[in-house]
Amino acid sequence: AGAGKGVVARLIHAHSNRTAGPFISLNCATMQPGDFEINLFGHEATTSRGPREIGTFEQAHMGTLFLDEVADMPIETQGKIVRALQEQTFQRVGGATRIEVDVRVIASSSKDLGIEMNEGRLREDLFYRLSVVPIAVPPLKDCREDISTLITHYMRQLAINNGQNPRVLS
Repeated sequence: AGAGKGVVARLIHAHSNRTAGPFISLNCATMQPGDFEINLFGHEATTSRGPREIGTFEQAHMGTLFLDEVADMPIETQGKIVRALQEQTFQRVGGATRIEVDVRVIASSSKDLGIEMNEGRLREDLFYRLSVVPIAVPPLKDCREDISTLITHYMRQLAINNGQNPRVLS
């Protein structure tokens, strides 16, 4: 947590041919298990749920969907994500129409996905579908030599934002 995985995802999106499309982020660790499918795929209008809701998969059409902490997604939802990734189509909850999307999915986790897969908490097919181009983002504690550069950068940004001269730290 806090290693900058979201920053890396945004940089990939910003420097890609999808930069004009949306960047949609979904933090899987903060969601209730019952809300995943509706958040991902949306739902059709019903009397119990109200008006039709567009999910993050559809919101990210022609852009990037960032699934942060993907290992915290319920196993049942993982199968539906695999299907949506393979077919680039899905159905909204309570709907019958297939929705086509063109989405790049970037997933991150602070957990070891190999261990999660071996212990049955992450589907193997989802792991391999998402592991096309793995990128390791080491925690700051493993990059101590970067701390002074980061402090200088943030001190400069703070000074600019507050109309002050940058301060120097020893």
